[in-house]
Amino acid sequence: MSWKAYHRRGDTLRAVIAASAARRDGLLPMDVDGVAETFRDELDLLAALQLKWHTRLSGRIEGVLAGQPLDLTEAVALAWSRTAEELAGVRLVLDRYRAEPTDEAIAHAMEVATGKEHAFLAVMAGRSGLAAPAARRIGAEIEERARRLHRGVSALDPAPAAGRRVGLLERIRAALAA
Repeated sequence: MSWKAYHRRGDTLRAVIAASAARRDGLLPMDVDGVAETFRDELDLLAALQLKWHTRLSGRIEGVLAGQPLDLTEAVALAWSRTAEELAGVRLVLDRYRAEPTDEAIAHAMEVATGKEHAFLAVMAGRSGLAAPAARRIGAEIEERARRLHRGVSALDPAPAAGRRVGLLERIRAALAA
């Protein structure tokens, strides 16, 4: 892929993300300018959106864990929830194609991606090893917790209020108060 094609693909992907956020229908926006020229098919575009989601989720989890939260599971769930808020259109697309794949290739790709994401969530929450048989189940539970958080607010939100760093003592007080 040439440098120009790489940048065109990035621009098109940003337009797809913006369209999915505006439409909020969970459908891949294959009609966005440049999609036909830069992505082979629905699976190629879906894979790019999955990579964007995973990259943003990983960064968000790393940021939340850097604050050394007391409850790792809650922190990971909160990071997932915040990512879903930030990339709402992308999350809707991924959820739709996970629940209603349009062909076998997409069904397989979404199954693999979901399993890896669940294992990743479990590992980042410190509740499982990557190869542990229970990792996917634990990660699915964390995702479910994150979806509930996405509809509400966590009492253990490790994000500093008004940009202020929260110390260990303040986090302990907040956890005890919750």
